[in-house]
Amino acid sequence: MDSNSYRTPLGRARGLGSAHTGVGRFIGERATSVALVPLSLWAIYAGLKIAPLGYDGAVAFLQSPLNAVLAVLLIAVSVSHMDMGMRVIIEDYIHKPLTKVSLMLLSTGVSWTFGALGIVSVLKVALMSAGTH
Repeated sequence: MDSNSYRTPLGRARGLGSAHTGVGRFIGERATSVALVPLSLWAIYAGLKIAPLGYDGAVAFLQSPLNAVLAVLLIAVSVSHMDMGMRVIIEDYIHKPLTKVSLMLLSTGVSWTFGALGIVSVLKVALMSAGTH
């Protein structure tokens, strides 16, 4: 059966149809969701472990390479997941093209700016020499 047989005659004539990006986005959203489960559990563990230790304990905790890598992964995956989710919301509910493009640029810019700030902050703490504040 021809793949075009499922489209209406008008859709075939205009060349309208799927842009073939929906599956990739769907998989990306689900992959980040699955990745966030263990990372969020680690974040809860880290928060409970750091809470009684204070600032010096938090610095020592993040100076462990494993904890620093997990913190950076948590930030990166969270920002990516949030950006994908906001993109879907904007595409679905904003219909004016200029507003849609503006909000998508703003959302992506804010997401990645705060993600970069978070990652740089974790790396600064993780890489600073022990005993300096």
